[in-house]
Amino acid sequence: MIIKPLRIDLATYLKKHQLVKKFDKAKILLEQDISHPSLNVELLEPKRLKTYSFRLDLKYRALFIVVNGDIEIIAITNHYR
Repeated sequence: MIIKPLRIDLATYLKKHQLVKKFDKAKILLEQDISHPSLNVELLEPKRLKTYSFRLDLKYRALFIVVNGDIEIIAITNHYR
């Protein structure tokens, strides 16, 4: 799968929270193997929306959807808020 380019607001969020390197590493793993254990990919509730998350680190997660076989990151969140 290919990850679509990030929206400007998401790229800014990554820079602001010093997550660029972690995101780049996770992106490579996600493109190679969506079920890689360190990503901890989860299907979020409600499942009918088909929104998934993967781990950037213990605190941050990226939310994504699959559109026409490509991954689109829709949000980057603090997991504990």
